[in-house]
Amino acid sequence: MASQHVGTRIREHRKIRQMTVRQVAAKVQISPSLLQKIESGDRNPAPGLVAQLAKALGVGPDRLTGQPYLNGAETEEQAQAVIPELRRMLLTYDNPDDLLTAPRPLPVLVAETNHVSSMRRDSKYVPMGPLLPGLLAELTHVALAGDPSVARRADSGLEQDRREAFRQLALCYRAVNSLAHKLGYHDLSLTAVERVHWAADRSGDGLLQATAGYLKAGAMVRMGSYQSARRLLEGLIGEVERMAPEESLTDAHMGVIGAMLLKLAILEVRDGRVERARERLAEARSYAERLPGDTLYYETSFGPSNVRIHEVAVLIDSGDTEQALARVREWGAEHDQAEWAPPSDLARERASHHYIDVAAAKLAEGDRHGSHLDLMRARRIAPHHTRFHPTVRTTAATLVRLDRGQNDALAGFARWAGMGG
Repeated sequence: MASQHVGTRIREHRKIRQMTVRQVAAKVQISPSLLQKIESGDRNPAPGLVAQLAKALGVGPDRLTGQPYLNGAETEEQAQAVIPELRRMLLTYDNPDDLLTAPRPLPVLVAETNHVSSMRRDSKYVPMGPLLPGLLAELTHVALAGDPSVARRADSGLEQDRREAFRQLALCYRAVNSLAHKLGYHDLSLTAVERVHWAADRSGDGLLQATAGYLKAGAMVRMGSYQSARRLLEGLIGEVERMAPEESLTDAHMGVIGAMLLKLAILEVRDGRVERARERLAEARSYAERLPGDTLYYETSFGPSNVRIHEVAVLIDSGDTEQALARVREWGAEHDQAEWAPPSDLARERASHHYIDVAAAKLAEGDRHGSHLDLMRARRIAPHHTRFHPTVRTTAATLVRLDRGQNDALAGFARWAGMGG
């Protein structure tokens, strides 16, 4: 089990680089004793610290998290088998192979894209994966050549269909990005983000182009490129504000801006600017209060629940796990519950991510039982997302290592997560 821990990989790469604990700790501005605890598995680093350590060691974050996971139960043959075909599709995006049959009518392709997007939001990566290559191929041919079934229409109608095909392509490439990122194929994920940009730019939809930039900024944050991501997100917010009709923001504009502000909040706390992160959260909250509730515009979830989830995440990333758990209990008390729970209609990926974060916080505060329960909650909500998440692995590995009573349920969860016996 220890070989699967992120701390072990940090130590291995530190030794390869011939760096001391003190040298690496100085680069990421933490104490040598904390780094020693991380390497031994006594403390689990937050995602932002993993990115910093990876940068200090000259590797990608995936080298420290051990992704992609291919061992044991994690193989998930359906999900893994589609990766080579997706690589081929992303390589030939503007020069696709011929189809054996004509593409289906555009409305049919739109309906299937909607289905794929729904599966993406619910983290159903395994059944979603096999649908993507064929759908991408058909949409690409429609976007580049026009749908043969509408060839008799006026040129303006054909151009409108092509723009719609590009719009649907952007959504499909976003699904590829999610699948590749969750499975740990980060190079493929980055390529998919560029393809989202390519398709969105040809769709004629300004908000779609902005959300493509939002995805790119998210990749930058994961890689620790905070300055670049900050400039991109701040520029995108300005663009969205300018494209609003007569400077009057619609709900869609506010939803997209709100999501960008939440991304900025995570960015700021990982860059060590905690107060600035709180300011971003306050800005996002002001937009959420103007919306009818939790919304989903351009496949981007935003609203009061997402603001709360990010508020907890910011506290956890800042190291204040005690206050993060206090906030969850405080919100729960408003509804006579022990802890706040995301609403059942929230995107499953977002809700499961919350419980994964809280599980890590509870472990840091010594509540091993509560941590295990929250991992199980995350699994019930979005099993594929939970199974592929690196924080789940580090949390579960530590729980098993600390377990003196040989809890069968905990060991079973670890095996389910592909961590061996």
